[in-house]
Amino acid sequence: MPPLRRLRALMLPALLAALLLPAAWAQTDPYPSRPITLVVGYPPGGSTDLTGRAVADQLGKVLGVPVVVENLGGAGGTIGAQKVVRATPDGYTLLLGANNEIAIARLVSPAVKYTPRDFTPIGLVASQPMVLVASTASGIRSVDQLLQAVRARPGHYSYGSSGVGTALHLAGEMLKQQAGLFMTHIPYRGVGPLTTDLIGGSLDLGVFVLSSGLPQIRSGKVVALGLTQKDRSAVAPDIAPLADHAALKNIDIGVWFALMAPPQLPAPVAARLRSALAEALKAPELRKKLEDSGSSITPVAVDMSTFLDAETAKYQRIVDFAKIRE
Repeated sequence: MPPLRRLRALMLPALLAALLLPAAWAQTDPYPSRPITLVVGYPPGGSTDLTGRAVADQLGKVLGVPVVVENLGGAGGTIGAQKVVRATPDGYTLLLGANNEIAIARLVSPAVKYTPRDFTPIGLVASQPMVLVASTASGIRSVDQLLQAVRARPGHYSYGSSGVGTALHLAGEMLKQQAGLFMTHIPYRGVGPLTTDLIGGSLDLGVFVLSSGLPQIRSGKVVALGLTQKDRSAVAPDIAPLADHAALKNIDIGVWFALMAPPQLPAPVAARLRSALAEALKAPELRKKLEDSGSSITPVAVDMSTFLDAETAKYQRIVDFAKIRE
């Protein structure tokens, strides 16, 4: 055999072994094989963080690896969301996000460059209604009284939310749009100062996530006027939806939480995560944790692309109506 042909013959097995090495490695290192980071775009203690920690704990049990929450607060959750959009699509960096940073933020802020389609959606986790409340000093005790008062004095009444472009802000603007009301929006930096002004009587109305508003409602410090979702909540079945009133029958907006991954996540990894999430959401302990925080488990079988398109279209209509811009 000529020397050159002999050399090629000797090199061929080594070359084949090198080419097969990644495949062999993949077979011996199935996903997941190391801890997963679950990014939450808010500081500890809020509804998104509580949901994220509950999901991380149960998801880790299902997947057999630690799922570690990383709180990356700032810019209404968009800093954390942006990190996940830019992360390596290997399944080891995920987002537990809410509609604020996933779908609403880019509609009101030109600084937000990603869209819901820039994520690989894993699935919905939970949802929670918001609740419209009135201060005791306002004298408003029902939806009828609210409509009569605001229509009699357009521009006199104001409502507060936890910030411009949040789901709470959009809920207030949806109320104005549906009933033809003229009220002023007062954005606050969080629930604390909003609650203080409502209790003190310097603010007429406020929109809360249900879990944040319930303590003040139960103590009688504010008056619950109605939920922003069409269905009653198992957490507070005594509070009727605003949509029960004929003038507000099309009001249906809530806060939802979803598990999202970076774009171009490999299909087998996405399938494994979706299966694990579905199993995790069946666990009674996770269900109890979410219900204790005011949330309800959402159907895992929802088509996420269709859902996100519909939600984004709904938010766009409200943003256009109210001319909301940051």
